[in-house]
Amino acid sequence: MTMLAGQARAHGALMDAIYRRQVRIYDITRKYYLFGRDRLIRGLDAAPGARVLELGCGTGRNLAMIARRWPGMRLFGIDISREMLGSAQARLGDGARLALADASAFDAAALIGTARFDRIVISFALSMIPPWQQTVAHAATLLAPGGSLHIVDFHDAAGLPGPLRRLLHAWLTRFHVTPRTELAKLAQDIATQQGLSCQTHTSAFGYYRLVVLTRSR
Repeated sequence: MTMLAGQARAHGALMDAIYRRQVRIYDITRKYYLFGRDRLIRGLDAAPGARVLELGCGTGRNLAMIARRWPGMRLFGIDISREMLGSAQARLGDGARLALADASAFDAAALIGTARFDRIVISFALSMIPPWQQTVAHAATLLAPGGSLHIVDFHDAAGLPGPLRRLLHAWLTRFHVTPRTELAKLAQDIATQQGLSCQTHTSAFGYYRLVVLTRSR
């Protein structure tokens, strides 16, 4: 079930409250533990003119990196936090079309003028989205023929020593982050339902999981 309008507003308000004081230092601090983002970007392999949508675009850091790594792409982003969108807009200017929305349920054509995308990115956002399963399923429906959905997020960190793993989880909980340890299974189920291919990579120590869902041409 997707978030109802009232729930989405409440979640947006929570995200604003979390990030209002952090937005200026977000990118500086997150580079020390949001591993896997740059690997995801390197794997996009998109041609100039490709339509790229990021769900939970945050400060716009990933979209800016995508623009540098893959020049000529058409960039789109949504986020439920006005604080984050303001930062992204300041960074990207006219280089991307951004909108405020609930990632689990939005009309892409009405909201940002495009109904299908060649690449969709979700980077460390699912762990903060309550209806995360619906977000992945909805994103998959927005793929154009030959398009791919690239997801990276926290996994179980099972390879870390117990005290370090507990410290990590306690830190994440402070920011309302919940590792989505069932992401690989969900992705495979969605791939089966929607006729997609699915690739999964788990990092060293199980720190993060990277999933790619691809629609055939």
